[in-house]
Amino acid sequence: MPGGRLTSEDRRQIAAGLADGLGYAEIGRRLGRPASTVMREVTRNGGPDGYGATRAHEATRHRARRHKQAEPAAAPVPDGGGGRDPHTVQDLTESWAAVLVRQGVPRVAAGVMACLYVTDSGALTAADLVQRLRVSPASISNAVTFLEQQGLLRRERTPGVRRERYVIDDGIWVRTLLVTMQTNDALAAEAKRAAGILGAATPAGARFESSAGLLLMVNDSLRQGMEQWRRSLAESSDGG
Repeated sequence: MPGGRLTSEDRRQIAAGLADGLGYAEIGRRLGRPASTVMREVTRNGGPDGYGATRAHEATRHRARRHKQAEPAAAPVPDGGGGRDPHTVQDLTESWAAVLVRQGVPRVAAGVMACLYVTDSGALTAADLVQRLRVSPASISNAVTFLEQQGLLRRERTPGVRRERYVIDDGIWVRTLLVTMQTNDALAAEAKRAAGILGAATPAGARFESSAGLLLMVNDSLRQGMEQWRRSLAESSDGG
């Protein structure tokens, strides 16, 4: 039933929808379930290209048996404010992490980012993350190292406190976009060089010339968008 656990028939409909090229929102609409539920189901069971209804159903049953044998999971950890329902926040965290996984972020690293992003403070310790994600401290350490290398979080140590905290802020997307723009500029420059070598009038040269134009156009749009975002923040700050 909608809102309960997925049935084998639900999973057959999900598999059929994926085969027909439907998006998560449309599959969810047909099942009477949120798109996030469908996305998590598919992400946990092979992704869009590897999802199989029977295999997903058996894998879910196996995980359920394993969880029953393990120690009971900790209750969702509240963020300490806002009157939020911890279970709703946990569902949001899982959905956000699933989106990041789809973008290529490793699973635990995606979970770390999601946990940090949904907290008002934007900061958690390793122990906090272990409790929320139910993974080992080593997994958290590896995920934090990966995210730090990507410029997606930073370490922070409070004077007099032994534990360091991992911090995420609004600037992560600016830094990510800047890296993207630098990559696009490098690709565009190389594409223009290739077009000059191959000859812009040739099919191969024209292909490179067109690629360079697209990359530079994307970068112009990103610069304009970032500038507009900065102006909007400044205006909001002045108005406050």
